[in-house]
Amino acid sequence: MYPPMSDPTRETAFDLLTAVIERGRPLEEALSALPALEPRDRSAAHRLAAAVLRRAGTLDAVLEPYLRKEPPVPVRNVLRIGAAGLLLLDTPGHAAVATAVALTRARGLAPFSGLTNAVLRKVASHGAAALAELDSPRLDTPPWLWSSWGSHARAIALAHQQEAPLDLTRRAPGPMGTPVPPGAELLPTGSVRFPAGTRVADIEGFEEGLLWVQDAAAALPALLLNARPHETVADLCAAPGGKTGQLAATGATVTALERDPARLERLAGNIARWGLTAELIQADATQWTPPNLFDAILLDAPCSATGTIRRHPDVPHLKRAQDVRTLAGAQDKLLAAAAAMLKPGGRLIYAVCSLQPEEGAPRIAAAIGQHGLRAAPFTAAELPGLPEAITAEGHLRTHPALWPDRGGMDGFFAARLIKS
Repeated sequence: MYPPMSDPTRETAFDLLTAVIERGRPLEEALSALPALEPRDRSAAHRLAAAVLRRAGTLDAVLEPYLRKEPPVPVRNVLRIGAAGLLLLDTPGHAAVATAVALTRARGLAPFSGLTNAVLRKVASHGAAALAELDSPRLDTPPWLWSSWGSHARAIALAHQQEAPLDLTRRAPGPMGTPVPPGAELLPTGSVRFPAGTRVADIEGFEEGLLWVQDAAAALPALLLNARPHETVADLCAAPGGKTGQLAATGATVTALERDPARLERLAGNIARWGLTAELIQADATQWTPPNLFDAILLDAPCSATGTIRRHPDVPHLKRAQDVRTLAGAQDKLLAAAAAMLKPGGRLIYAVCSLQPEEGAPRIAAAIGQHGLRAAPFTAAELPGLPEAITAEGHLRTHPALWPDRGGMDGFFAARLIKS
């Protein structure tokens, strides 16, 4: 008997799922650790693994009636890959079943090849009908996340089922600066948007460093800081550098802090490629003392990253409710440190790419009165096309269901504080 034909896409997708689900590694980290692979196979494997992570609850519910007992996790991942091909990615039935069976053999799971064949044949016949009867948004969302998102939960979960579009920030937006690339949509906030699946290397101006990848919501905190030429500005927790780039492009004198040396190296490479200048310092912002106080500070704090689930579908598989409580404590410490670095009258933007309420307004409420800070609400004029993103307190709150006709945006919270 001949050995099974190699299928780099599914074998790599299986390895990525193993890294995330069994080893707790972020998907992008697992992807970067892969051995050399053809770009097309790499992209297809990432897409397949992301589809499984995004819709794992639904896929498991479709598979459940055909499983007499719980299979080992690696076998369940093979079944999920096969079911995702059948139900989500339009893979022909015979191909989805055959490649899943081959995958069991390629990954040392040959005793389960018969089970894989039998279950996926039934999914091929009945899975689409079963899929239509399921409450997929609820199944694909961990209960702790669903309950925390309140009245927006279903809309957010529905938005998470779709791949996010590709957004970019222009180094010098405006009539005399970086032009809008051909094929892009210019968003009201100044970002440019391409459809999901667009190859960024094909976009005019990207290789020259005139644009960088950054979700439209992620670009808002730096815009709201409104740095001006010759101001001294700090970007705390700065890697990978998109916000540092936005600040440096204003003509401000920018100091960017990053405590992780590998991330700092990535930040340095990005700033150089974009032709911008910033002072880069490896330091923990809670331990570092600047030689002089700053006019303005951007604190994009480490957070649960639940606002980025559209782009990072591994997040619900890696985060837990208790993580949010731990992160909130770290965010309070960073806010205190940022306040101590700020001149009287200086402004601070606190931001997190999180949908979790605990990482937003309560952190601002805790900071006000303790560190000489007062709130300065945002206005509709500062957020063109996004008046609904301004909360009753005057903070920014975006989520993936905003701009549904344009493809949504990541979830972000931001607030502006002034030092007394």
